[in-house]
Amino acid sequence: MTADLRFKRKITQTGTVNLGVIKLELDAVALGDVTITSSIAVARKTPIAVSSINPVFIEEKLGTQEFPEVLKSTPGIYATKQGGGFGDSKVNIRGFKSENSAMMINGVPMNDMEWGGVYWSNWAGLSDVTFSMQVQRGLGASKVAAPSVGGSINIVTNSIDVNKGGFVSYAMGNDGMNKMLFKVSTGVSKSGWAMTLLGGKTWGDGYIQGTNFEGYNWFINVTKRFNDNHQLSFTGFGAPQWHNQRNSKDGLTIEGWQEVGKRYMNGESAYKFNPSYGFGINGQRKTSARNVYNKPQLSLNHLWQINDKSSLSTALYASIGRGYGYSGQGLTSADRNNWFGSNNGQLNMAFRKADGTFAYDEVYGLNEQSENGSAMVMSKSVNSHNWYGLLSTYTTKIGENIDLYGGIDLRYYKGIHTNEIIDLYGGDFFVDSSSRKNVLLSNNSGAAAGSAFVNKKLQVGDVVYRDYDGYVMSEGVFGQAEYNKDKISAFVSGSVSNTGYWRYDRFYYDAEHAKSETVNFIGWNAKGGVNYNLTENHNVFANVGYISRAPFFSGGAFLNSTVSNATNPDAVNEKIFSFEVGYGYRSRFLSVNLNAYHTRWMDKTMARSNDITNFYDGDINAPYNPALLSATKAVVNMQGVSALHQGIELDFLAQPFRWLDVNGMFSIGNWRWDSNATGSFSVEGQFVNTAVIKDDAGKDLTVLVNAAANGLQPGEMKLNLKGVKVGGSAQTTAALGATFKIDSSLRLGIDWTLFSNNYSDWALTSNDLVMNSEKTFVTPWRIPTASTIDLNASYKFNMGKIKAMISGNINNVFDQEYITDATDGANHDWKTAYGVFYGFGRTYSVRLKCNF
Repeated sequence: MTADLRFKRKITQTGTVNLGVIKLELDAVALGDVTITSSIAVARKTPIAVSSINPVFIEEKLGTQEFPEVLKSTPGIYATKQGGGFGDSKVNIRGFKSENSAMMINGVPMNDMEWGGVYWSNWAGLSDVTFSMQVQRGLGASKVAAPSVGGSINIVTNSIDVNKGGFVSYAMGNDGMNKMLFKVSTGVSKSGWAMTLLGGKTWGDGYIQGTNFEGYNWFINVTKRFNDNHQLSFTGFGAPQWHNQRNSKDGLTIEGWQEVGKRYMNGESAYKFNPSYGFGINGQRKTSARNVYNKPQLSLNHLWQINDKSSLSTALYASIGRGYGYSGQGLTSADRNNWFGSNNGQLNMAFRKADGTFAYDEVYGLNEQSENGSAMVMSKSVNSHNWYGLLSTYTTKIGENIDLYGGIDLRYYKGIHTNEIIDLYGGDFFVDSSSRKNVLLSNNSGAAAGSAFVNKKLQVGDVVYRDYDGYVMSEGVFGQAEYNKDKISAFVSGSVSNTGYWRYDRFYYDAEHAKSETVNFIGWNAKGGVNYNLTENHNVFANVGYISRAPFFSGGAFLNSTVSNATNPDAVNEKIFSFEVGYGYRSRFLSVNLNAYHTRWMDKTMARSNDITNFYDGDINAPYNPALLSATKAVVNMQGVSALHQGIELDFLAQPFRWLDVNGMFSIGNWRWDSNATGSFSVEGQFVNTAVIKDDAGKDLTVLVNAAANGLQPGEMKLNLKGVKVGGSAQTTAALGATFKIDSSLRLGIDWTLFSNNYSDWALTSNDLVMNSEKTFVTPWRIPTASTIDLNASYKFNMGKIKAMISGNINNVFDQEYITDATDGANHDWKTAYGVFYGFGRTYSVRLKCNF
């Protein structure tokens, strides 16, 4: 768990290199940042469940898969391509989605600071610069002040290559995939300078119809060793890209997929069909789903070896994200929905050609005939950010057996969110009345202009729907003590952090009201564990921890963060209690890890909003005033939501012969919601309820009113969730693989992976929001069990003085048809399930790499 950090990296692997555990021992002379050890677990010492992947494994197995999919043979992991666009994959750990599983690069957290998610398209080049990759399930070994719930994926990038040299490579694969890559390293000079540079380009047509893409990736590391006590290292990397998508809402029903296969695909796989793939008036490729983004990550790391026992590592980092995704707008909700290729699993036929393509040219026709401007326009949903952080860790020893860590974790984040019209699609202007009519007079005096404000004629470049900045400020401290002696390794750790949120809204508020109040949440965690090496072959471990985590900015601190400054009056910290026990066995021929975990997630944030047209912002006992009746959004925040995630995980590596490695894993989970919940309705942060008033004609009018101001109790609804299975992840997974080392030059590999007990995803939706009601959920439809087989091979040879390698991958060799994702339907069966996506069929790639 500890290492004496100096300035020349020498990493030895003393165990087995596989999907299970890689034993990393940092020598007394180590060139590398302390962030590497601050989040890396060590076999037979760190008492957690961990799986480690080295770059050789990534190179052999990845092929045309998305980077997270290389983890699919890891216990507790479920990774899919979702819609199938470049970088649109997801990865869940122990049933927890990405927003509740930490993604770290060199120990620095990468999850979106507003809602916690991870977009893998931002990191498309990471596989090329990864030095090591660890999945720590459960509590994990990271020492940052904001821990995860399900686990963490920590990627350590290349730092300094001691040896001078590099490589060039070219790969090609199915559906026009091409990838060029180079890397060059200077090695360490006599004056202590070293530099590594990598660059690459990837492009292709995409496996799914119309999902062509182009991406670049770059990486640079410059390190200067000043003396035996100081080293300064600059690391920068990024992956600018654009890719056309199949929208996440474009999953059909099972019968819908079968129908489009018969009608439109001409013998090709039905599951390549893209409902939003189509052409414009001049035959040009058009799309309603496109993502463009560039998120470079820059880090300046200083390592100070204070003395033989103490060191201080400081990382100052910045991420400047710029990009957008397409967002179709319309005069009405029906017009907006027509931009999607499907609605609730049904193929959208409003704009559909006979060959199945989306008729974008007909949108032009619709708008040209309209006398009220464009009925449908395309906008770009900008989600840029400026993110800065400081992570500093002090390490020291007390005696021979105790190591102490302490540090600070500071982060500042500004998210810039606008929606700008980019194409009027043949119309002269666009009226964003559906959004502007929701602007309350009390928030924006400019709205008092009435129809002039609501019916403003907008042009390309004008903002629609939203225009706000989200701010997050986090300050945290952490500490850890470790004890290592003979057969025992133990640790205790804790952290405390303050997270502050505020908004600045330029659309729904005037300058006087644009800035919201700042809300702060104190979070903390405490965890501990112990590992005991029974013999040289056997070890056991246990850990326990408790986390109190601030709610997210989106849907937590702010109930409707896209359009409102109203804070959540019921926001509380989420709480997580977890414990785990495990056993390990190591011998010359066999390595086995077995662990069982129990995680209870309490006070989970669950908030949803719904459009309403009858909010009456007045006294129900006073004379009726129609000016006080408006359209806005009501929000319900459910309280008392809890979930239980528990299971057993096994992985192993057997080496019965020098020429054969056999690895496998089995993971079975029992993930379910563990409580019922109750929520109150609110508008602009004020609790509301229904009331009946008399309109000008004396007729009864049912409206929503401020509950407290009118002497009413808040309107509520109850959700019955207890015992319902958690959806969106396979709760049972298994894998078995073999690598045949024919000789020192030739390797062949085969891998089988199984996914089972995969329940379709579900969530509280706007349609479920009925005031003063009760809704009971039941276990969602279970997706059929599926398995796939992948092949890989590599051959090393010499081209003159150049060492070369050719490698190839075939994924899903038998072209298995299987469902990866689905949303539960009304009858909780296969017929009503929608949002269904299938896994890719057979894909392949081949690569030539030349080292120099």
